[in-house]
This record gives sequence, structure tokens and C-alpha cells, in this order.
Amino acid sequence: MSTANCLNIIAGKDTGIRIPLAAPPLTIGRSDDNRVILPPEVGVSRHHAELTEHDGVWSVCDLGSMNGTYVNGERIEWPRVLHLGDQLKIANNVMVFDEDSTFDTNAMSPGQGSLQPAAQKSAAPTVILDVRPAQMEVATETAAQLRILVPQLEAVVAEIGKTIVGQKEILHSLMLALMSRGHVLMIGMPGLAKTLMIRTLAEVLDLRFRRIQFTPDLMPTDITGTDVLEVDEASGRKNYRFIRGPVFTNILLADEINRTPPKTQAALLEAMQESHVTAAGETYPLSLPFFVLATQNPLEHEGTYPLPEAQLDRFMFSLRVDYPSEAEEEQIAESTTSDRTVELQKRMSGDEILRLQNLVRRLPVSQHVVKYATRLARATRPTDPRAPAAVNKWIHCGAGPRATQYLLLAAKAGAIMRGSLVVNCNDVRLAALPVLRHRMFTNFAADSEGIDVDDIIAQVLTEVHEPGERDYQDAAG
Repeated sequence: MSTANCLNIIAGKDTGIRIPLAAPPLTIGRSDDNRVILPPEVGVSRHHAELTEHDGVWSVCDLGSMNGTYVNGERIEWPRVLHLGDQLKIANNVMVFDEDSTFDTNAMSPGQGSLQPAAQKSAAPTVILDVRPAQMEVATETAAQLRILVPQLEAVVAEIGKTIVGQKEILHSLMLALMSRGHVLMIGMPGLAKTLMIRTLAEVLDLRFRRIQFTPDLMPTDITGTDVLEVDEASGRKNYRFIRGPVFTNILLADEINRTPPKTQAALLEAMQESHVTAAGETYPLSLPFFVLATQNPLEHEGTYPLPEAQLDRFMFSLRVDYPSEAEEEQIAESTTSDRTVELQKRMSGDEILRLQNLVRRLPVSQHVVKYATRLARATRPTDPRAPAAVNKWIHCGAGPRATQYLLLAAKAGAIMRGSLVVNCNDVRLAALPVLRHRMFTNFAADSEGIDVDDIIAQVLTEVHEPGERDYQDAAG
């Protein structure tokens, strides 16, 4: 027997039911993948709200529900800390946050699918709390890993901030891609610290780092490696030995990747997609984690080659590095023209990054979020009926299925970065711009009118809505 917190329903269909709070985070909604499943009714969204606990303090946040989540009569827009006696309103259910000294965490029999207080066991079989033992075990294990890994992620970003001024969104996106086993293309004018940012990231992570300066005369074997003929002086026998190229590392900086012809650029394709290199019929695996960060100067500059569409699609994110603000530029000028040296500390190891990547892959995603991510990707194609007018007018070719995969992976990583086990549609929206911008190709009309693909993506996000009740009714019918 142990004392914990609970939610007592004081108004609504299930008045009198007590919901014990255990194994945070705890999601509330009508979908069967929630921890707390409310009876199906119009006012409850599939994934309505989430309760989390940190150092004994519980808080609640809305998950983008249609009708909102209310605390003490006020609709919340941001996470709200709960105090004893606070009233939480979801649809027609009003719940009081209280202490529960009667809930026995060992009272659930093996395989029991629903759990109610002892005083309620003889009542009508209204299933309001669905706690599956296996699901609770996975959630508890994942939450424990989050408590360890998320502070380490924050420490990595803070350590990089000792050298890099500003660029917080870029750093956040780099961490999302690293967590998702993705690769990043960074586009910006020379002198914006793209290379320094990547070198600093490699220094903070306990990983091997190599840099390739792409030039017009660079050959594919200069990246992957080459076979060298060796002669045994004693026997006179000849054999070939493979000399590994700089791609055999953990973090690879492909500096100014568009300075070399497409044939050499394509040498990275197999490594980025399959994490191995094939030479002379032999396959050589790369060490994991493997992370490619490429920098690129804008295409309108002389001496550059556009990246092939097939290689562009291998990059998870395309990030645009902008000029710093005036205050940031002053700070950069002051710090870089002095003799001050910054000593960076290692904050994460390769094994920890691999655990983090596995955690992202294991994190479940509701069908609601999958539907929304799929709609976004498909709406970038002029042939899709949901495509906005801007797409039909200015886009020649839209994003493929890999965009949907990366939207979901980035959404998962984003949820973990904010310390949550629940992926919502807003996580997908936040990832849309870097995932889609290099997978949508404008036509001549857009180029002649100076239309930027980012503006088109903004219209897609505005006009493509989350799945609603009718979508699920049509699917059921």
C-alpha cells in the first residue's frame, strides 16, 4: 500500500471514479493507445491531454485537442503545474487533483486490462483506466531513460553554446537529426560558422570526426577509399589491400559539398543510406553512429554544382543558416578577436547516442499523427486532391514517402527533447520546414516570380488540417 496522487471525477458520465496516477507520463483521450481512456464522446479528442511528473510535482498539458483542457476554469495553452484541489476539465468530465492513499499498486491481477479502485470493482463495468502491464513496463523503462538522456542532450547544447553564439534553432535541429539517424545539409553564405558549429558538435560528443574539403578535382575514391597493390618481397606474391577513406568515421563533415561534380557527390549515397561502403566487390561496414553534416554555398555563386535529387533526398534536414543579429555579431566580433580560449568537455558517448537513437525508434506514434504527417507530405504534390493552390501553381515535383518517414522521426525526437513520451501533431509541424524544403522543386513560374519554397510550405501547413471525426467515420464505414 502506498500514497500517491489521483484524479477524482466529480462531474460527468463517470462521476465517482478515481484514477490513480502512476508511471508517468500519462495520456488522456478516447483512443485506445492512451493510458487513460475516456468513454467515446464528441468532446474528447483522440489524444487530449498529458500528465507528467518531475521530482514529485505533477503538471498537465493540452495535446492540441479540439475543445481544450481547462484548469480551474481557465483553458491552458502551456503546461500547468497541478496543486492539490485543482480542478481539471476535459469535455464533460471534471476531475479534482488529490492524494490517494488507498490505491494498491499490487492489486492488479496478471493480465488485467482495466484497473479501478477496490470500492468500485462491483460497479458497472465502465472501462475508464486502461493500464496494460506490458505497456506500463515499457513506459516506465522509457521514462527512466528519458530522465537520464534528456539532461545530457541539454548539456551538449549548452556546451556548444560556449563557442557558438546564437543559432539555437540550428543546434536544436542538429540534435534532432542525430537522434533520428538522419543527415543534415546546411546552406548559407561563407563565414556564418557552419563548419565551426559542426566541429564543435564533434568535439562535445565523444566520437571520431573527419572533414573532407570538397573541390572540383576530388575523386570518389578520395572519399570512400581505394585498393592498393602490395607486393610481398619474400614470396613475390601480389595482392590488393583496401585503404579506408575519410568516410570511415562517426561524424563526417562534407565541407562545401556543392563544389565538386555530381559523380563525386554520389560517392556518399551508399554510406548515407546503408551505413557501409562497397569497393571491388567487398562490403565494409561503417562504425555507428554515423552522421553526415554537409555545408553548401548558395547555388547562384560561381563554381558550384547542384546536388542530384537522389542525394538531396538522403538528407533528413535542409537548414538555412542566416546572418546573426546585431547583438550576436558584436559578441562574435569581441570573442573571436581576443586571446580567450574555450575548453569544451565531452558530454555524450557513442553508446549513449545509440541508446538515444533506439529510444526514438521505439517511441510509439498514434494513427492520428501518422495520418497528419502523411497528409502533409502528400499535399506537397501537385497531383494530390488536398494540394493547396500554391502547390498546384508553383511546384513541379513534391516530396516522396521518405518525407513522411522523416517527419515522424523528427516528431519523435522533438517529443523526447521536450521530455515527453507522447508525439503530437505540433511536433510534426515544427519539423515540416527543414524536412520538406529540399524535397519540393519549383517550376519556371515560381522561379520567374521569385517565389520561395518556404512560403509554399507555410501555406501547406495553413491549409492542411489534422484528421477530424469524419475521417475516422469514413474509415470505419
